[in-house]
Amino acid sequence: MTIDKNVGLKETERTMEVTEKTSTQEGKSGSFLKAWGPLALLVAVMGFGFSQGWHEVLSLSTLIQERQSLISSVENNFLLSLGLFAWIYVCAVALSFPGASLLTISGGFLFGWIVGGAVTVLAASLGATIVFLIARSSFGEFLTQKAGPFVERLSEGFRSNAFHYLLFLRLTPVFPFWLVNIAPALFKVPLGTYAVSTALGILPGTFAFAFIGAGLDSVIEAQEAANPGCAADGTCSVEISALVTPELLAAFFVLGIASLIPVAIKRLRSA
Repeated sequence: MTIDKNVGLKETERTMEVTEKTSTQEGKSGSFLKAWGPLALLVAVMGFGFSQGWHEVLSLSTLIQERQSLISSVENNFLLSLGLFAWIYVCAVALSFPGASLLTISGGFLFGWIVGGAVTVLAASLGATIVFLIARSSFGEFLTQKAGPFVERLSEGFRSNAFHYLLFLRLTPVFPFWLVNIAPALFKVPLGTYAVSTALGILPGTFAFAFIGAGLDSVIEAQEAANPGCAADGTCSVEISALVTPELLAAFFVLGIASLIPVAIKRLRSA
């Protein structure tokens, strides 16, 4: 009987070991999917979108060609059109499609610079936050674990003044929007700091581009007068580069520099 009991105990222990190993493996698989699944899905949708040419729809030519139908849609159902615009903007930012400035101009053109600008700030901030969270939960955590002492010190320095650094990156029209969405995830910037600095940092540029959009119709009408039928044919020669002046870009850069003044004062006091 003693032998049978010992055999039974050993079999129970083996069963428990197998169960623990299985649970551990399942836990690792679940953690892996939780961390990398959203990123894989985002990349897959992004690749599909580019392959289908979704990003090519975001063009000034398309806006001019479809301007009458878009204006009619907004007039017939303002709230639905505004919600659809916000959803498109969130997706465009989350999928890192080019043409965010054009979408902002479109928002001002269709809804006016105040409403269009306000909705754009909310939609752009939400899209950017989605990218930030996905990056932080996947390769952000992975790279942070593998980072050496130098990167860790750099990360600590960035976090200590994260709000002002992010304001600078958002205000200065030099750094790609998608890059600024990802970089803070590598430095473990708190979500609240990231969200607030993003919303505040894009305010000036967003409303400036929305204001440009609000006056776009008069530019199109001038082109139509000089070249009748160009709007329907998509041949009106309206360039965004002509609408965004060097003075406007310089103003954004000055605002960006101003956002770093508190950091400079803090360093001078600690020196």
